[in-house]
Amino acid sequence: MKYFIVAGEPSGDALGAKLLAALRLRDPRADLCGVGGDAMARQGFVSLFPLADISVMGILPVIAHLPTLLRRIDETARAVVAANPDVLVLIDSPDFTHRVAKKARAALPGLKVVDYVSPTVWAWRPGRAKKMKKIIDLVLALLPFEPAAHERLGGPRCIYVGHPLIERLAELRGDQAVRKNGPVLVLPGSRRSVVARMAPVFRDALVRLDEKRPDLDFVLPVAGPVAETVRAEVESWPVKPRIVTGEAEKFAAFRNARAALAASGTVTLELALSGVPAVVAYKVPKFEEFIARRMVQVPTIVLPNLILGENAYPEFLQEQAEGAILAEAVAALLDDGPDRRRQTEALARLADKMLRPGGQTPSGAAASAITDLLLPIHA
Repeated sequence: MKYFIVAGEPSGDALGAKLLAALRLRDPRADLCGVGGDAMARQGFVSLFPLADISVMGILPVIAHLPTLLRRIDETARAVVAANPDVLVLIDSPDFTHRVAKKARAALPGLKVVDYVSPTVWAWRPGRAKKMKKIIDLVLALLPFEPAAHERLGGPRCIYVGHPLIERLAELRGDQAVRKNGPVLVLPGSRRSVVARMAPVFRDALVRLDEKRPDLDFVLPVAGPVAETVRAEVESWPVKPRIVTGEAEKFAAFRNARAALAASGTVTLELALSGVPAVVAYKVPKFEEFIARRMVQVPTIVLPNLILGENAYPEFLQEQAEGAILAEAVAALLDDGPDRRRQTEALARLADKMLRPGGQTPSGAAASAITDLLLPIHA
């Protein structure tokens, strides 16, 4: 069968690479084409154009790159129509991929479309769910509460296939007894714009924590795209965290960490699956805050909290994301008190909520769902 796959950013590229491998196991003669990045290229996938052309985040960067984005949407949609695939698989980046699907579906009304990673319709712009139903046959969800959200909002059929982090539980999990003497993780974000906003706040929090507990070891794992930005920021900090690079060192730090101070994002789910008590902080520019306060539909922006249905991780947003407040909250997690115990007990339940019955991997479940969707066509 022919699969046209469109990934729109590095995280989607990583998902896409695992999906390619899983599809080939189910369909060894699979014809795979579309848009992807380096991870998919290592699977032998040839992209229509560089992923960097469309991997743009934030309102202002999107506006600046709009002509390129519009051209690539049109180019990708025309390529889908020319390929006439059995299925179009969209991986995240809905502002790009859904526009491609709409154009392609208009030319190929019978085209099957699968959306791998649900847009956050449960958090904001819930009306997108009904609109998605017109162009998408199946949504493959990474979070266990998303199928119910789509059903409630009148969206397409949605099934939970699992988050890719579930495949790495053994690498993430550590011993709580070891953690009590471990380092404090400092995680100011994985995008340059977030690091720029959060670094001054985290700097102040570390100074205050060091005054309270001069014995603390601070560790800051950095990812490739922001490594130089983080190093430049930390250079002027009076209390300098120890920087570690590479995935192996990062996961080792997570397994041993005593506590963490983190910017909101997927890293909070990594921390939670590792069992690391944490404090979460986040700031956005004022104009984004104005929009978010009117559109966000959920009581928390922290993924583990949403999955658990309770605020296991305290979150401090905007004016509350301030050094003195964060230092106090992290200090409360360092010893075996009620705050630490409450978090560790909640986090212990998280993996059970995210594991799929039968032990199938998320990428394997996604590949199975896609090929099963096509069975009536090729029966």
